[in-house]
Amino acid sequence: MSRLSTALTMVGMMPVWCAAAQAEGAASHGKAHRAGPVRHASTAKPGPVMARQTTAVDVSARRHDFAYQEAQHIPDATTRITAERLTERGVVTLRGLERVAPNLTIQSINGTASTNFYLRGVGFNDFTQNNMAPVLTYVDDVAFPYSSMTSGMMFDLAGASVTPGPVGTEHGQSDTGGEVHLHTNDPTDAWHFGATEDIASYARSRSEAYVSGPLARGLSFRLAGQTQHGGGWQTNPLNGDHLGDADLWALRGKLRWKPDAHTTILLGGHFTQDNSEVVTAVPVHRLIGTQPLPDMASWQQAEWSSRPEFAKLIGRKAGIKPSEHNQFWGADLHIDHDFGPLTLSAISAFETERQGEYTDQDGTALSQADTYRTIDANTFTQELRLHSSNTQDKLQWVVGAHYQRTRMNQRFFFDYTDYTPARGYMMATNFGLNQESLSEFGHVSYRLPHGVMIWGGLLHERDERSITGLKSQIFGGATTNFHGESTTSDQFSGQVGVSWQMLQHALVYYKMSKGFKPGGFTANNTQIQAQLDPFKPETVLTYEVGFKSDPIPDKLRINGAAFYNDFHNQQILGTVLIPNYGPLSEITNAPKSESWGFEGTIEAHPFSHLHLTQNLGWQRGNFQDFPTVNRAKTNAYYAQHGVWKAINDNFSGVDNGQPKLTLNGSAEWRQPLARAYTLEFGPDWQYRGSQAITPGGTGFYRLPPYFLLGAHVSFRSASGRWEATVYARNILNRRFAESGGQATTTYFYIPGEPRFIGGRISCAY
Repeated sequence: MSRLSTALTMVGMMPVWCAAAQAEGAASHGKAHRAGPVRHASTAKPGPVMARQTTAVDVSARRHDFAYQEAQHIPDATTRITAERLTERGVVTLRGLERVAPNLTIQSINGTASTNFYLRGVGFNDFTQNNMAPVLTYVDDVAFPYSSMTSGMMFDLAGASVTPGPVGTEHGQSDTGGEVHLHTNDPTDAWHFGATEDIASYARSRSEAYVSGPLARGLSFRLAGQTQHGGGWQTNPLNGDHLGDADLWALRGKLRWKPDAHTTILLGGHFTQDNSEVVTAVPVHRLIGTQPLPDMASWQQAEWSSRPEFAKLIGRKAGIKPSEHNQFWGADLHIDHDFGPLTLSAISAFETERQGEYTDQDGTALSQADTYRTIDANTFTQELRLHSSNTQDKLQWVVGAHYQRTRMNQRFFFDYTDYTPARGYMMATNFGLNQESLSEFGHVSYRLPHGVMIWGGLLHERDERSITGLKSQIFGGATTNFHGESTTSDQFSGQVGVSWQMLQHALVYYKMSKGFKPGGFTANNTQIQAQLDPFKPETVLTYEVGFKSDPIPDKLRINGAAFYNDFHNQQILGTVLIPNYGPLSEITNAPKSESWGFEGTIEAHPFSHLHLTQNLGWQRGNFQDFPTVNRAKTNAYYAQHGVWKAINDNFSGVDNGQPKLTLNGSAEWRQPLARAYTLEFGPDWQYRGSQAITPGGTGFYRLPPYFLLGAHVSFRSASGRWEATVYARNILNRRFAESGGQATTTYFYIPGEPRFIGGRISCAY
């Protein structure tokens, strides 16, 4: 029997399995609107700076009530996502968040666990992941400067939030694009436990479980874990081998101690082991050479290979597939003490990553751009905040400081053996990175009469980073040592705004924000010293106007915001041409650029049983001054003349290439059955417009737009103790590319998932 058939059989048996749990748990739990961890969800920002900022889910509310009612009085464009919505839309990795938030694009780097963020079009492509991203990721208020450190952590979630635009005056670090917050479930004072099993096409399985409860008076714990296996859907037409199976497990534990009514101490730790195979590249154009591209019978086919000599060099087994060999672990300590008029919050965290990542970037059986990367990194962060305790006071304030220290070593191995006559060798590049930053911030808001509130915030940040010990070694050839480089950024950012609660269910606001992001280095396949020149810090001045409204409470909600970004020295992945070598990617600065757009969310419950959600994001942008090498023209010149010549260009007036339109939404029919059960079903959808991978890119330099359709049917007990779901993703089996790039000889796309059909069962009490 197939795993999918087994899953559907298990779905049918679910009511029997969980009947005891339902009977035993109902008395202690009351009527929860959903099984699992949703009942503990909270996605409020740290620190009660603005009035009525608490956004915890009301677990006693009817399920058709809109979530986060209190957040409707907060003047921001944050998208708050319940754990329930994350589960329904199959969001189990950071990339999945683009299915539930507007104007958000998250792309894997060459199909790997590393990701690049674009929020409102703000972001950049950093393959080496040694620079601060324009969009920061936080897990339980801990800043993760490198998003890959969050791999495997999206389980047992209480919710998530996506905040666009410059931030940093209330907590954490300044950035220019925004931030993503993941909120995991905390320990409970009563015993709860549960499990979920998800089995789908291509033998994919995901399993989760948790247990939570008291250990002693004032002391409670929570332990949760997950495993992921299978799901590989790519096949190699040369030998029939398949690729893409997940092999991941993760654990997270929390211990909460409340020694008195005013103090909470929360100690957390997590560990992830990821040995998953990754999606490999499919070449769409040959840039160099005359070899024909692989002739694929379907979009799910791809070629890959690894030479035994290269496997021996990197210390991995012969025949290695594109895959991860990663470990992530960390610990954090949260201390909160209420002194009465003010509260002290302290967050200490230590995170590590040990990555080994193999990719076949040319997407052929030849060894023309086979790459193996190792990362050994750790980061320590410390944050202290003092803030007002009573969220009902007219004056709300917070002051604090944030410190970050990072140590990183990376090594890249490249196999260019079949890239002849240009290279024809194996080589390695390694470097170290030392980084420290300290920021001080403050934010204050005041509620005036007639529903008016004003606020302002200021942040100062100093960032120092240096790149050390960089060496490029050609095996059997020359070794080049480069001298170290360093850069220091020291700037201010801030925010001012005003909001008006003009009606009980209608809020409008306006704010101006300045964002700042430090400079850094490009350190991939370095050939000349000039490639290590640091790029400059990025700054942006953002103007935003928005509104939040519930014109028909519990029936219709409409939120929206419009923005304009004025960038100086925007950090962009440009191109540098190395003579007699070829074009390489290099992070550089566009002296002047701009972007503008809007986003909105509509939630509707027009009549009994029907529930609709639609997110919409639209943005445009262009470079006003951006001199760099035109990669498309440079490649075309080489193809015609066989000589590398840099074709320089200024992309003034050229579109920034980000998707102009993004849509996602769902429709659901919720039907009670015999008072004891509920049946829910409906479609969901996602659209992303075309995206240029290189400035001014057209043709194969631009990812095509795509539309994806999904659906689900769920059957659950009215008490929420058990649930069974059958779902489908990409029902139409659309062929699409989620990202792309250039290797040495080819331009490639990373294909998106085909149709997946699966079943999910869960039980909790």
